[in-house]
Amino acid sequence: MVNWRSVFGLLRQGEGPISQRMRVVWLYMRSCLPSSDAEVPENAERALGREGERLAARYLQRHGCKVLYRNFRGPSGGEVDIVCRDKSCDTLVFVEVKTRRSLAMGRPAEAVTPQKQKLLSRGAMQWLQLLKKRDVPIRFDIVEVLVADGDEPQCNHIRNAFTLAEPYRY
Repeated sequence: MVNWRSVFGLLRQGEGPISQRMRVVWLYMRSCLPSSDAEVPENAERALGREGERLAARYLQRHGCKVLYRNFRGPSGGEVDIVCRDKSCDTLVFVEVKTRRSLAMGRPAEAVTPQKQKLLSRGAMQWLQLLKKRDVPIRFDIVEVLVADGDEPQCNHIRNAFTLAEPYRY
């Protein structure tokens, strides 16, 4: 458990530039965390999201996509749930997966806000930089996964759900 009083104390009393003080704070906070992910209990939302991503990856594979990577996190903050290649049109696809237990709060795709689209776009651009190919056709898809109690999970694949967010260009 992180003692926040100690964290703020370290920030206030530290000598030198803020970057050095932040490093000390980061090292302190890291020392307070469990040593492995197995010790961290998974909450219900995270477990539901992980299950939804697994179901979406299997759905995409059955419908002509080759999954290249899951949970890509770019070095400067971008993120993509699934990176795959659509074999039918040889397109690199960046997929956001949204999972819900019911439609009471609206369609899952409605949760992909412009801010989330920008985060996905940043992740896609970082993937493309790692790929070092500029002539690859890309698209952004959303897979909605509905996991209702007692029912079979349902997947809805929305192709070309949105375009590359501003200020990114490809």
